[in-house]
Amino acid sequence: MGNCFSTGNKMNRHWQQVVFAVVFAFFSTALIAQNEYQIGAGDTLAITVFGEEDLSPEVRVTERGTIPYPFLGEINVDGLTAAELEQRILEGLKGPYLVNPSVAVSVIQYRPFYINGQVNKPGGLAWEPGMTVRKAISLAGGLSERASERKIYLLREGAQSEDLRERVNLEHLVRPGDIITVEESFF
Repeated sequence: MGNCFSTGNKMNRHWQQVVFAVVFAFFSTALIAQNEYQIGAGDTLAITVFGEEDLSPEVRVTERGTIPYPFLGEINVDGLTAAELEQRILEGLKGPYLVNPSVAVSVIQYRPFYINGQVNKPGGLAWEPGMTVRKAISLAGGLSERASERKIYLLREGAQSEDLRERVNLEHLVRPGDIITVEESFF
């Protein structure tokens, strides 16, 4: 009996380690995405100043790339990472408002990407880290009967001309604000 009990404990520890590894991998991937991700118009942010509920809003980034923030007014956040915004808010609050604030910023909703052309449900769709053209097409209801898998183009957010769109494959990474166009096949 003692042997069976110790085997059960080993199994429980094994499963605990497996669950921990999976959870750690998920959150570390999300953390990496958050640290590299550049905030832009349309993103929704959760700002937390620990112990200060009035300074912990959820805000949507305006078209101008700004957010309203208590005591600090309009903050330009366009192109910043969450860590850079944390530092900016920390510096603004430290001293006159709070002695030693602790600030955390996270993106709780990313701005959409857009897909048009020969897909079943064209339009703006929610972006998430790791988005590929294949996943985007899947979210758009798949390719239409006339779609070409070889004539897929991507225009990066902020591109000033249609001439800057690039031909991509199904594994190409998509960023928020990008526009994917799936053209028609003639055969």
